[in-house]
Amino acid sequence: MSYADLKYLSAPLPEDIQHAREHGDFALAMDLIRRRMADDRTPRALRVRLDFEKRILQRMPSEYPLNVADALAELRRSLPELSEETLEEWLRERELDWAYVDGERRIHEDAIANLFKTHDDLARQAYERGQRARPGGPSPLLDAAIAEMMAQGEVTARFHVRSEMTIRPDGAPRPARVWLPVPCEYAQVRNVRVLGVSHPDGAHLDSPQAAQRTVCLQGTDSGPFWVEYEYETRMRYVHPDPARVTEDQPTFYTQELGPHILFTPYLRALCREIVGQEMNPLLRARKIYHYITHCVRYSYMRAYFTIPMIPEYAAANLRGDCGVQALLFITLCRIAGIPARWQSGLYMEPGDVGCHDWAQFYIAPYGWLFCDCSFGGSAVRRGLATREAFYFGNLDPFRMPANAAFQHDFECPPRYMRYDPYDNQLGEAEYDDGPVPRARRSTRHTLLEASGLNCLKERPESV
Repeated sequence: MSYADLKYLSAPLPEDIQHAREHGDFALAMDLIRRRMADDRTPRALRVRLDFEKRILQRMPSEYPLNVADALAELRRSLPELSEETLEEWLRERELDWAYVDGERRIHEDAIANLFKTHDDLARQAYERGQRARPGGPSPLLDAAIAEMMAQGEVTARFHVRSEMTIRPDGAPRPARVWLPVPCEYAQVRNVRVLGVSHPDGAHLDSPQAAQRTVCLQGTDSGPFWVEYEYETRMRYVHPDPARVTEDQPTFYTQELGPHILFTPYLRALCREIVGQEMNPLLRARKIYHYITHCVRYSYMRAYFTIPMIPEYAAANLRGDCGVQALLFITLCRIAGIPARWQSGLYMEPGDVGCHDWAQFYIAPYGWLFCDCSFGGSAVRRGLATREAFYFGNLDPFRMPANAAFQHDFECPPRYMRYDPYDNQLGEAEYDDGPVPRARRSTRHTLLEASGLNCLKERPESV
């Protein structure tokens, strides 16, 4: 299989395999796949789809480790009065992500954490009982950075970051290759400098404008693999005015990209319902943003590789994390004739570093604008109107974009299928005979220093 074969994930599964999969009978599904693969009549496209399905089925049990009784016991540690009836209602309302595994309803590994993340009242109850950390709220530093950006019209921030992957050895040290994300030098990013790497001999740094930029390191799994770098972001505040939008708009970045960015009949119908008779592309994009931020609930997700068509999943289930929401925005924009593309990497606020995805869309005469549906949706939930408006057209300066495209191979490609073939935020690793199991590796991103913003000068201890 080649990287281009991912498009075959959009091919339908044979009915018997689909039935077994939906019931969670993965052993039966695997046997049915084996039988199809042994049939000379099975075309190559379906063989590729079935091979991908085997990989998906192998991951699903670890994605959903909790049965209902385990989840109830875990939740009662934080919410001792929780009833079975309430838990059942949460399951039916999809407050807790579940799937059938071996014919039994099982709950996603992050479902309980997601419940407390998205329900401030439950988080407060758990905090008051000493079971969970203080609930998160609006970040004063983020609000200060947004206010500074809006007041000055443009801000520049500088970041110094260390990314490190460790592999838990299984026996004697083994040679391994590791790909760690580094900033793409384009859009809002400039002056990227790699300051050092753990294994300089044989290290490969991708070109500055690589679609998914990495540094590839070769060594043994006995010690950490790391890269240290610095970069600048220049963020310009834009207040897009529909009256300034010109008639001539570009058509680049409006194509499909299977298996995910596809213009299915359902998504076309949804786009028509959202935008109605509106012809101004900026207002069409704003309607799409409003729909996602008000109707699609934030939710932690299972591995993207296990979801055959992400935007349609989001539109049908009305739930998804930052990347799922970004892909839905991109797809609906492209259906509406609005150029849209992917950005992802890290959110880099001092004291809060994590993986994050967002989108860009193009409106002449403004050029590329930003859109962060998940941050916008969080603002909607908390009644923060300024933030909600800000994230349509703008982005805060606390970002490290390592990926300028969704579903793109590395310049120095791995020998084996990546754990995440679509994006790269936590890095990838492989041995000579296969990929390093995800459970045996961990990645940590550390913000060593941040400067340039006035609001950062008030918090020297945080950097």
